[in-house]
Formats: sequence, structure tokens, C-alpha cells
Amino acid sequence: MSHRRRRRKKKNSKGLSIIVFVVIVFCMCVGVRTMSLKRKSEELAQKQETLEKQMRNEEQRTKDLESLEKYMQTKKYMEDVAREKLGLVYPDEILIEPSNK
Repeated sequence: MSHRRRRRKKKNSKGLSIIVFVVIVFCMCVGVRTMSLKRKSEELAQKQETLEKQMRNEEQRTKDLESLEKYMQTKKYMEDVAREKLGLVYPDEILIEPSNK
């Protein structure tokens, strides 16, 4: 009987060793995957922050363009363009230009 017990202990010892090995390998795989996912999560968080900043910039740009559009529809804008680009003045205005020396 003692011979059978030794065989059982050897079989149990081998089985236990295999189970421990499998558990260790599994834990290592989970650890590596966890680190990989954490790194990816950080990259995605950084990308999200960048995209949110771009979105805020574009929203501000949209507001600026809307303001410019409203200004361009005013009489004041038309007068400014006529004065600057075309050199027009009102009939009762006197235009004084500095002399270039």
C-alpha cells in the first residue's frame, strides 16, 4: 500500500505543479493585458482632451465668423469698405491725406 500512496503523492504533486504553473501563466497574461489596456486608455484620454480643445477652438471660430457675418451685413461695413478700398467719401466730407515726404 505504501507504494500506491507514493504514486498518488507523485501524481498529486505533478498535478499541483501543473495547476500552479497554469495559474502563474494566467496571472502574467492578465497583468500584461491590464498594462496594455491602461496604456491605451491613457492614449485615448489624451486624444479626447486634444479633440475637445479643437472643438472649443472651432466653436469660438464659428462665433467669430457669425459676428463677422452680422457686421458685413451692416451699413457701417459697407461704408468702411467704400472708404478703404474705393476711396469714396460723402459729398460734404473733406478728405485730408498726409503728404509723403
